[in-house]
Amino acid sequence: MLAHAEELFGESWLARVLEIEERERLQRSFKRRLDNARLGTFKPMVDFDYHWPKELDRALLEELFAFGFLEQCANVVIVGPNGLGKTMIARNLLHQAVLRGYTARFTAASDMLHDLAAQDSSTQLARRLRRYTSPSLICVDLC
Repeated sequence: MLAHAEELFGESWLARVLEIEERERLQRSFKRRLDNARLGTFKPMVDFDYHWPKELDRALLEELFAFGFLEQCANVVIVGPNGLGKTMIARNLLHQAVLRGYTARFTAASDMLHDLAAQDSSTQLARRLRRYTSPSLICVDLC
């Protein structure tokens, strides 16, 4: 509020303060969801070459980005040889989910297994498992 104090003088301050607080809260929530997603850097879907691979079903991919599978509690598995863009699609999918208000997490399968195996007690393991089971959307990349 202190950063916006000059804007508040001479205004109906309560409505303005609530507006500022709500905006700040939404920004913090978005930043927290984005940080927890652990997406790293990735190319945007606009850079995806839809002409290669030829087997890509673009309509199905666009349906995936509508997030209907989350409402159905369905799993999505993207399969194919190395270098086709599976990880790029997955990271973009998670990023769009975060933008829409969902919680998400990206992890490599080996990192997740090492992380879980490193827990010393069942209590620590249960706590760590929540890190992977609580997001609305998780991507486990087999690399």
